[in-house]
Amino acid sequence: MIVVYVLLGIIGIVALWFLLLFVSGLFIDPSKEYDTNSRYYRFLLNFSTAVAMRVCRLRIKTTGMDKVPQGRRFLLVSNHRSNFDPLITWHVFAKYDLAFISKASNFKIPFFGRIILKCCFMPIDRKDSEKANVTKERAARLLRNDAVSVAVYPEGTRSKTGVTLPFHNGIFNIAKEGGVPIVVMTLRGTADVKNRYPWHHTDIYLDVLDVIPAEEVAEKTPHELGEKVRAEMLNVLGC
Repeated sequence: MIVVYVLLGIIGIVALWFLLLFVSGLFIDPSKEYDTNSRYYRFLLNFSTAVAMRVCRLRIKTTGMDKVPQGRRFLLVSNHRSNFDPLITWHVFAKYDLAFISKASNFKIPFFGRIILKCCFMPIDRKDSEKANVTKERAARLLRNDAVSVAVYPEGTRSKTGVTLPFHNGIFNIAKEGGVPIVVMTLRGTADVKNRYPWHHTDIYLDVLDVIPAEEVAEKTPHELGEKVRAEMLNVLGC
């Protein structure tokens, strides 16, 4: 009976949490852009993600976190091989208030689609270059206004083969126009989660490779920045 009561208690807590997420989402206008990071909704996001990391049995091993700039905003760039990538990244970087530039469909996910809007996450139209440029300009403005740090995948989409895709170097203009450094990061192991869960844990390796100072960002072209970042990533990823 004790086991039954414990299970019922857990189910009740989970149900109440999802009810809280649902009710909180009702106060968010999905058609509106939010340029102020909400502490309340950021807490909901971070707490939910922390629980998900444990449920999914992820063991995250990090290196280079001491390189991340303190007390200032930055543009975070990384390779992209799994749908788990952004969750793991904003979990590890929880205190830095990351706002991802992400595909529009992610903002339609029940519960979380609205919550990430309040955390300044930005949908991008990858098929319309003019609309995409508006999103990049907004990201640069958020950086200049010290609202959030911004995260984006230079590949533009998830690599399903494990091979690093060509970069869209225009995204580096976000750092140039925002006047911030670029944090270069890689993730390994995230593509294995779907094959190992729930019977096995998965080791995830998150490595901060380099921080390109804002002064260097200002001097280099987007193409030069892309070449530098890609070389650093491939040196770790191998392909």
